[in-house]
Amino acid sequence: MTYLWKLVLIPAALSLSLLLSLACGGDGEKEPEAGVGITAVAVIMDAAGETLGTVTLTQGPQGVLVSAELRGLPPGGHGFHIHETGACAPDFSAAGSHFNPTDQTHGFLFSTGQHAGDLPNLYVAADGTVRADVFTNDISLAGDDDRSLFDDDGSAVIIHEKADAYGEDSGTAGGRIACGVIERS
Repeated sequence: MTYLWKLVLIPAALSLSLLLSLACGGDGEKEPEAGVGITAVAVIMDAAGETLGTVTLTQGPQGVLVSAELRGLPPGGHGFHIHETGACAPDFSAAGSHFNPTDQTHGFLFSTGQHAGDLPNLYVAADGTVRADVFTNDISLAGDDDRSLFDDDGSAVIIHEKADAYGEDSGTAGGRIACGVIERS
């Protein structure tokens, strides 16, 4: 008897949901932006190849939510950036420079704006863990967008040894201590 009810109730509920969405959405509401709901993940590894956690990216209608959940990092502030190439060689230099499709200068505190890949610093607790959510409208996960992280060579997340000073000099965050290639999920 339970199986029969599922056969009847599930299609009925889906039909009612469709009718309600058509009835409520037919007054000229804007179509959702292309790419909304696309997700991507970067598995973050240190120089020894140990997995430290993940950075998850989710495309929304106004930009991308970047969520980090990491462990095993040195306590304190660390530069947190998206880099232009989806590669993590042993010293992480293969990731290239910051993702910067609009050719901006570096730093939130610089008068002409920042690189699209500039994100706020991560602050790691004494136990080596960090959980952070950052929103940015400077990047996209949609393939047809000039700000897309999925260009021909992909993109990577880099964590630096020191906090970024947010100025014009992108070298203030020091060396690269962790990296993860951004991949569609």
